[in-house]
Amino acid sequence: MKSYAAEFFGTALLLTIVAGSGIMGETLSNGNAAVALLGNSIATGAGLYVLIVLLGPISGAHFNPVVSLMFWKLGHLNLNKLLAYWACQFSGAIAGIWVTHLMFGLAILQESIKVRTGVGIWVSELISTLVLLSVIRIGDQAAKDKVPMLVALTVTAGYWFTSSTFFANPAVAVARSLTNTFVGIAPADVLGFVSAELIAALVMVMLFCKASKSIHQR
Repeated sequence: MKSYAAEFFGTALLLTIVAGSGIMGETLSNGNAAVALLGNSIATGAGLYVLIVLLGPISGAHFNPVVSLMFWKLGHLNLNKLLAYWACQFSGAIAGIWVTHLMFGLAILQESIKVRTGVGIWVSELISTLVLLSVIRIGDQAAKDKVPMLVALTVTAGYWFTSSTFFANPAVAVARSLTNTFVGIAPADVLGFVSAELIAALVMVMLFCKASKSIHQR
């Protein structure tokens, strides 16, 4: 149960950091979107580093359904645990958004109207997810102790070099459709994001991930 709790609360805190820093950045930037994005990206990277370092030994600190899918393919999770992780990640992400609304005195139940769609955006999400999974996979093999820093820096940079701002996470995409703030995404656009992310994950697990002989309970 500790690993499930870590995935739920870790994902919830990640979305709280993402959404909360977005609200704060937009509020304090006086309409300067670049300043808001800078604050959003730095806070996300810093928070992600802390969460991975602290919760990694407990659950692996996936906080992302496609990351869990990759580790299932590698043999680190069995199917039941994979499904439980997914449930914790999606529910945790939504809970994180709701808690953020509560902290900032906003309506808890919202729906985003921010349009994020188009071929360029979808290609961006596909590349973002491939980059993230590759960094985790290579880091896990070659520099395991540096994975928290590698992931945090990759996400921070990804906010800036991708047109989609580097969601690379189906649970994040779904949860961000439930906030009409700086980090929101219109519900109608979520399918495009999630589809691109899943395609990237399938490419990764089919071509670059070979399952080990034993199941390791993370």
